[in-house]
Amino acid sequence: MAEQENQRQKANAQEPDLNQLLKVRREKLSELQASGKDPFRITRYDVTVHSADVKEQYAEYEGKQVSVAGRMMSKRVMGKASFCNVQDLKGNIQCYVCRDDLGEDAYKDFKRMDIGDLVGVKGTVFTTKMGEISIHATEVTLLSKSLQILPEKYHGLTNTDIRYRQRYTDLIMNEDVKRTFVMRSRIISCIRRYLDDLGFLEVETPMLVPNAGGAAARPFETHYNALDEDVKLRISLELYLKRLIVGGMERVYEIGRVFRNEGLDTRHNPEFTLMELYQAYTDYNGMMDLTENLFRHVAREVCGTTTISYADVEIDLGKPFERLTMIDAIKKYTGIDFNEIKTTEEAKKLADEKEVHYEARHVRGDIINLFFEEFVEEHLIQPTFIMDHPVEVSPLTKRKPDKPEQVERFELFIYAREMCNAYSELNDPIDQRERFKAQEAALAAGDEEANTTDEDFMNALEIGMPPTGGIGYGIDRMVMLFTNSPAIRDVLLFPTMKTLGGKDQ
Repeated sequence: MAEQENQRQKANAQEPDLNQLLKVRREKLSELQASGKDPFRITRYDVTVHSADVKEQYAEYEGKQVSVAGRMMSKRVMGKASFCNVQDLKGNIQCYVCRDDLGEDAYKDFKRMDIGDLVGVKGTVFTTKMGEISIHATEVTLLSKSLQILPEKYHGLTNTDIRYRQRYTDLIMNEDVKRTFVMRSRIISCIRRYLDDLGFLEVETPMLVPNAGGAAARPFETHYNALDEDVKLRISLELYLKRLIVGGMERVYEIGRVFRNEGLDTRHNPEFTLMELYQAYTDYNGMMDLTENLFRHVAREVCGTTTISYADVEIDLGKPFERLTMIDAIKKYTGIDFNEIKTTEEAKKLADEKEVHYEARHVRGDIINLFFEEFVEEHLIQPTFIMDHPVEVSPLTKRKPDKPEQVERFELFIYAREMCNAYSELNDPIDQRERFKAQEAALAAGDEEANTTDEDFMNALEIGMPPTGGIGYGIDRMVMLFTNSPAIRDVLLFPTMKTLGGKDQ
């Protein structure tokens, strides 16, 4: 308690100093504006090169004039000559600023600039006596005045709550964070190129829908005033993309936001990026091949290797992914063979013995899935396809012809996390209507994540959908994997946060 009180008193003692510093910055801005040098009136600055390009291609730029622009991250004033460090998109570069080169008035203006100000620097590329590639400035232009104080340079921005709320500051202070989001963009671009080269068409489907189906999740609800109708935010991309398959668009995909009214944890955010793709005239085996090749391709293109590090292990994406049925996976890790457990009563008795919690409405297939989640998932570190789920937990999936109690479905697990979910899509409208009925019964029994019947989708199925393979990828989890990020918030630029004092802070 005494230590907390000391910290509080110290913080209070420092507060006036901070307020004074902020006041000084505003006074500097007022002086600039009064003298006709308002930086906010500048509309453009011609950048000829980025910092990393100068360093990586020094032989090309040595002795030549360049113009860079970015945020001033440090400054050392030493009489008639000074140094500053400018950070741009690709990195940072030292700038040597001399009074004799700028002129007395311009040098005086430079000395009054603050850490955090955005500046443009024009000058000649050279190497200092200490061997550091730098720019010998002939002109320094204040492009925008920073009226706030950046976090202290050497300790950086470490408070995770502030980092997520003020991602703009996080990107300035933490180079690794910027690198993660650059990689995220490259991963998504890589996926798009891969699918485009396979003949897939990227499409867009509605976010506001009358019926949020295609996944087991609770939707967000809102009201559309113009039509005086209640609508939902989509939880999946599936049902509209399947309509396009019915319409003859044989290969389609969409990368977009979906919204699920669920909790927050290291792997879940209520709005996240999902990619779904559908391909006519193939099945879940075709989707497995596509998925394995896609992960391997992204690893090579973005990471430069098919062996990547995540947390404390190496993940080998280069060798063939293991393929196990859900029942075989349970048998492998528990010794229990659900092929020998034929009834719901037997399954519930076994669940009681193993202390696996289930609900009264659950049947044999649900309990198989519960056993998998309880005893198997944690072991699936290297890439593993889990196939042939119970029909009860897969309402939109085609049954296996030889085992109608199972469906042609797989999930890919890496580091004990589900990375994607795929089906041989159900295209039998009679079977689909019966499964929708079962979902509505589950909804009536209290399952808030159950689907309801989508009559327009049913009409599309009755017109006729070809045999189709489909898959959904959690893009954020893919990015977590390829950037070695521990939490989903680390790969979302602006993750969902509880508001503070009525507004985000």
